Amino acid sequence: MWLLVLACTACQEKDSKTVAAPVKKEASFEQRGKASFYARKFHGKETASGETFNNDELVAAHKTLPLGTKVKVTNLENDRAVIVRINDRGPYIRGRIIDLSRAAARRVDMVEDGTTPVKVEKLE
Repeated sequence: MWLLVLACTACQEKDSKTVAAPVKKEASFEQRGKASFYARKFHGKETASGETFNNDELVAAHKTLPLGTKVKVTNLENDRAVIVRINDRGPYIRGRIIDLSRAAARRVDMVEDGTTPVKVEKLE
């Protein structure tokens, strides 16, 4: 009987000392470079995500970020920022890192210039 009690006590002590495995934190993503915005001719066309592109939505194209990722895009010339959802691939012009919808480009005040230096930060 005592042997059974000792065995159960040992099991309880072992379980109470169990340590949870550390949780891996997802690495953050930040990128700096040039942003551009979609030409009007792409409005209504299919995106890489399969949805129809709408220049009035806060969406963007990025070469590598997973589709559906939300990012904060900050215009480095005026500090204005916008949050967009990645729903397409591109841009395919050398030196550009993100293509914004016209609505997003207006939010960061870059429509007149066409391109601008930006910082892209992945939101968690």
